[in-house]
Amino acid sequence: MTKTPKFLGNKICLNVLANSIENAKECYDAAQGHIVLGILSKNYETDQAAIEEMKIYQEAVGNALSIGLGAGDPNQSEMVSRISSELQPQHVNQVFTGVGKTRALLNQEQTIVNGLVSPTNKVGTVLISTGPLSSQTTKAEVPIETAIAMLKDMGGSSVKFYPMDGLKYKEAYLAVAKSCAENDFILEPTGGIDLENFEEILQIASDAGVKKIIPHVYSSIIDQETGDTNPEDIKVLYSIMKKVGL
Repeated sequence: MTKTPKFLGNKICLNVLANSIENAKECYDAAQGHIVLGILSKNYETDQAAIEEMKIYQEAVGNALSIGLGAGDPNQSEMVSRISSELQPQHVNQVFTGVGKTRALLNQEQTIVNGLVSPTNKVGTVLISTGPLSSQTTKAEVPIETAIAMLKDMGGSSVKFYPMDGLKYKEAYLAVAKSCAENDFILEPTGGIDLENFEEILQIASDAGVKKIIPHVYSSIIDQETGDTNPEDIKVLYSIMKKVGL
């Protein structure tokens, strides 16, 4: 690995998408290093193509690389595991059932590996059948504390709560945050987060006692014409992160 990103020792780390090497550098600088840059495996036809380009991103931003699925696509789970093994990034996005394989192939405990769980109609429970096969079967809903225990069993680092649709599942999100705090687990709120609801989403997790939060802010800060994530929006988000407490 290259140098360790600043976020590892802090409470909040931003996760955004990078559209190019230059865009990644701009976003990294705008957040003063308190960030990981998401590159989606789904954008590459082969493992080798993904590995070659992602290595360039790693060098550009000190390995502040987050390997993504692509809208939580379970069919990308295997590819993410394989390329993560080769790249050894700082952060990996996975479906719930892909966590164990990813951790085994990484063969180290430092990389943050999240497990995707989704909201249900019942506060306090989450959907864990988010894998390539399990997502096609009867829904598996379990208490959030059980999901966290299972993620820990598999070597996972965090809960990726997706899709949140902003604050649509506010009470469910609070329950997840409380459980993450009680079980000393990282929380990654994802989906529909923007400049307007960002502070409240962070504050809910912080007030619940979550020790490390990795909010994913995607489409709301992407320039629709260029496809770039807007560095000026990153600066706004970073100021909110400092306000809530880095």
